[in-house]
Amino acid sequence: MSESRPFVSLATDFGAAYTAICAGVVYTVAPAANVLVLSDEITPFDVREGAMLLRQALPYLPVGVHTGIVDPGVGTPRRPVAVETGRGDLLVGPDNGLLVPAAERLGGVVRAHALENPAYRLPEVSTSFHGRDIFSPAAAHLANGVDIADLGAPVELLPLDLPAPVAREGELTAPVLYTDRFGSLVLGAEPADLAAAFGELAPGTPLDAVWTAPEPGSARLTFEETFGAVALGEPLLWVDSSGWLGLAVNQGSAADALGLAGVRTLTLRAAPRT
Repeated sequence: MSESRPFVSLATDFGAAYTAICAGVVYTVAPAANVLVLSDEITPFDVREGAMLLRQALPYLPVGVHTGIVDPGVGTPRRPVAVETGRGDLLVGPDNGLLVPAAERLGGVVRAHALENPAYRLPEVSTSFHGRDIFSPAAAHLANGVDIADLGAPVELLPLDLPAPVAREGELTAPVLYTDRFGSLVLGAEPADLAAAFGELAPGTPLDAVWTAPEPGSARLTFEETFGAVALGEPLLWVDSSGWLGLAVNQGSAADALGLAGVRTLTLRAAPRT
């Protein structure tokens, strides 16, 4: 991290105004910092989506202090934490699993500490805006060179609540990590999981996607390398830019077109031969 102009990023589910307040706190405490709002549009309360955004984005950002705030447990006994990673980044946010996938991508957790020291908070701490009162000032002080151990006691991080994919012969069940702004579903499974279930799939191979909740449904689709390999409005399974499997509709919303809104688990099966 540059000593002359440290880098701080913010990713929240707050929307623009509240996130701007957090950026203002960082600038007030660390006026030399270069502050980037990575996103203020994470789906409210969706810790899983926020975790995946940080996991995907942070390896492409400069080494710095990265603040992630998706915090439905704000004001409860859940801990605010800071995490040092193997790459040298410092991650700041709630201890609800949000920071763990990104930390793993950044070289693993070196140490984690609770944000307890009142010297590195705002003088008054609300019960509902810890982004402003705890996380942003802590991030700014870290950017100014404060050691992570000065913030509070060492802690063990809680993992992200994320079911593992299950591969059987001819079938792969995976959690839905999130639905992106195009209405595409990003699944918690990788190409290796797909190969474990089906072997090496050639582009154009048909599969059936099946789900049971919130309403039962199914869709026939093909495994493809690009969206343009299928006609407009047709569904496909592909590998997205972060390495996860994704279910999309070419120039459309899979969530809307296939009735996938609210689906949290999806099963892929080999399509019957006709």
